[in-house]
Amino acid sequence: MAVEITPRVRPVAAVALAAAPPVTPPDAPGIAAPAPGIAASAPGITAPAGPAARIAAAVDRDRDLLDGNAVRSVDRAASLLLALGESPAEAGVTELARRLGLHKSTASRLLATLQRRGLVEQDEESGKYRLGLVVIRLAERAERTLDLRGIALPELERLARATRETVTLGIVEGDAYLTVAQVDGPSMVACPDWTGRTTPLHCIASGKVLLAAMAERDVLRIARPGLPARTERTITGLEALMEELARVRRRGFAVAFSEWIEGTNGVAVPVADARGRVIASIGVWGPAFRVTAGRVAEIAASARQAAAAVTVRLGGAVA
Repeated sequence: MAVEITPRVRPVAAVALAAAPPVTPPDAPGIAAPAPGIAASAPGITAPAGPAARIAAAVDRDRDLLDGNAVRSVDRAASLLLALGESPAEAGVTELARRLGLHKSTASRLLATLQRRGLVEQDEESGKYRLGLVVIRLAERAERTLDLRGIALPELERLARATRETVTLGIVEGDAYLTVAQVDGPSMVACPDWTGRTTPLHCIASGKVLLAAMAERDVLRIARPGLPARTERTITGLEALMEELARVRRRGFAVAFSEWIEGTNGVAVPVADARGRVIASIGVWGPAFRVTAGRVAEIAASARQAAAAVTVRLGGAVA
């Protein structure tokens, strides 16, 4: 219920008396007249501000101006770094200034500051600029602090709902595949949680994806002790493994049908980081009567979308 508030009305005489300035006898002891420049006590009447107030106001204006200039300088410096990062090669001052709409002198001054901090480097012969080693070190530190599991988990959950199968995220740990996250699909047949456990690389789809991204010498080193058979369908020969990895590179995904556990099939795709390096794999697996050869293309396409989303969140670009 609305409540009406009625303002209190003071008698006219009282208002007039309150508005009138106090009368002080000129010879009243201990009472000093207001100093010049001090605001009068009558309501609504302000005497001109004194020198101290004017100085404070000027300082505030200067501070706001300096803060605004600092923000603009930081924004322009950041724009220069981004422009250099997007350039296919080194870039000169004139080119960068034109691209960002800056005066050449402004761009030159900002680049000199960035160079002193090691954020950009200048080629002595061409005079052009490129990103400095400090930026590379910062990027590496940022990559180390990224939580891959936390970043990928929402995509893994979406993929599990879309395929109705179990989805895993894994990396290379030593010479094995380590599952770092697992999401079970709604149609799942009971199976163990592999999170935190390792699996041989050569007999699962996710492991094949990671092997396919390695240098050949590393694959040979891993295969040298032998490729143990887990089922009758496990690849155990080096030549057969190298042929399989070549197929994985051509197709962009890997499959493993009953190669690790009899009656369990899987499809996997790579996950790349900001530099385009394969750092993990996303695998979709389930019982052979559901994950059939006829579903491979559909599952691979859905997994690729999830992997691309993770790559973007890691700062990478998707072709």
